[in-house]
Amino acid sequence: MTADRRTDAAPATDAAAALLGALVARGVEHVVLSPGSRSQALALVAAALEREGRIRLHVRIDERVAGFTALGIGRETGTPAALICTSGTAVANLLPAVLEAHHAAVPLVLLTADRPPELRGVGANQTTRQPGLFAPNVRFDADLPVPETADADGSSEQTTLLRSVAADAFEAARGSVARPGGPVHLNLPYREPLAGAVPAWLAEPAVVEGDGSPDGESGALYQGGGGIGGADAAPAETSPHVLARGPRTIVVAGADAGPAAEELAHAGGWPLVAEIVSGARFGRNLVHGYRALLREPDLGGAVQRVVVFGHPTLSREVAALLARPDVDVVAVRGPGEPLNLNGTTVSADAVRVGDGTPDREWLGRWMRASAAAAVDLSPPAPDADALSSAEPQQRLGAIAAEVAVLRAPLDRASLVDALWRATWPHDRLVFGSSRLVRVADAVLGGKKVPVHANRGLAGIDGTVATALGVAIASQADGRPGLTRALVGDLAFLHDAGALLMPGVEEEPRIQVVVGNDGGGTIFDGLEVAETAGAEAMDRVLYTPQAVRLEHLALAYGWEFHRVTTRGALDQLLTSPAGGRQLIEVPLPR
Repeated sequence: MTADRRTDAAPATDAAAALLGALVARGVEHVVLSPGSRSQALALVAAALEREGRIRLHVRIDERVAGFTALGIGRETGTPAALICTSGTAVANLLPAVLEAHHAAVPLVLLTADRPPELRGVGANQTTRQPGLFAPNVRFDADLPVPETADADGSSEQTTLLRSVAADAFEAARGSVARPGGPVHLNLPYREPLAGAVPAWLAEPAVVEGDGSPDGESGALYQGGGGIGGADAAPAETSPHVLARGPRTIVVAGADAGPAAEELAHAGGWPLVAEIVSGARFGRNLVHGYRALLREPDLGGAVQRVVVFGHPTLSREVAALLARPDVDVVAVRGPGEPLNLNGTTVSADAVRVGDGTPDREWLGRWMRASAAAAVDLSPPAPDADALSSAEPQQRLGAIAAEVAVLRAPLDRASLVDALWRATWPHDRLVFGSSRLVRVADAVLGGKKVPVHANRGLAGIDGTVATALGVAIASQADGRPGLTRALVGDLAFLHDAGALLMPGVEEEPRIQVVVGNDGGGTIFDGLEVAETAGAEAMDRVLYTPQAVRLEHLALAYGWEFHRVTTRGALDQLLTSPAGGRQLIEVPLPR
């Protein structure tokens, strides 16, 4: 068959088939798309791939929601999802997710449909200058040629080029130890006809150059995921940084640090300061109540060296420590931008502990202070003797005490404690950027559970969509577990559109827990609360709201619960859950 005999063919569709087929052959398993006219060829090819069982397809009408859904998939899997949208403002709505993916080094492949070059800058409908729109926040950026001819058998020069570009884009998005992953942007101009029959050769998996295997890992070293680099990057060491035993050292684990931070702290015999969003908040060297301890002269004030994993964002005390000119800071690369708050930070691809004897006095000093600072949020144990007593008054008193525990009203500390206790390694916990994540960081103990949070830029946008992406990816192929997202009311309302899901898609198991204190109470704890008048404070910062969340849940088809006591919340969190649940927890301002 030749191209001119395919009367139902369209160059746009064949080009879309070549590109998406190659991305799937490379390893893309999820495609997230928002419908549109200019992107219809990509959408129809994605639908064909879904019918063949080669991808999971997720359709979202809001491009910002689509972007953060793809971001959540990339966070959970480490493999980019392909993100499809039409031209114009649709593309611009992806920017928040692109920025977060850039700063947190989350893999993402953007496929943005566009008008052909001759229609740019001449007033054509839904047309703007899309090439370079996301620079410098992408790892790979290409404005591809307009496809001119259909492809009879999948072997044309155009198809070969698109497959090669797809391979390059996938590898740039996934990244390596030497270079971080992140978002990539392929801008795809199409002329009419915008869609034709999907070519038969799409059913044959594309052959793409390279084996797609990740870089090798070094079992003897403690490594991050790579750094982004740039003009302001800290000086890099090309060989493993050896951490001598002498200096008084602590290990700091920020967002996305992962278990390597705990492993280094254990190997070196050093205290571990691990944020709740680090994935490293566990182990015998974990420091409780670290914010107050960092302010102590004989603890935080005596630190001589800090080894940093991930991106610390949750406390001013850590930021102040890392900015001190008298402290040696070694930042293990990745994910995200290199850290260099004091201007002399050393960036290393990997670190290892030098020979010598651990400083047990230094570690012991921290561990004693940590034990004293630990917060025990456990309810008092039942009085077994009183409950079984033959004395009615004693027995009734014990029963009343137990009922009081169950009916105890929830506050922020008991809320975060309940979620932390209910979450296990097969589950996922997603923290929104709100007051609650800081409360969790201050009071929760150690536990090795998978945690996600968008702390690259720490924005409140996209949290629900990100959590849905995490849930979709973590529960693929029938894997067990439940995803829980903890958000404030403003962060939830900012992303309410993410509640909408097509009825034909499989529902993930997810509980979105909203701590509803009626507005942005995080501002009450900032300096502005001491200077702003009450009226102005409420008007432009606290921004009070009285949304009926149960009506939102009903409108979008979510199961809704409103709980006010610890007993009711514990029961809800530990009961078998299927599908989507929205849980509202009223909190005082």
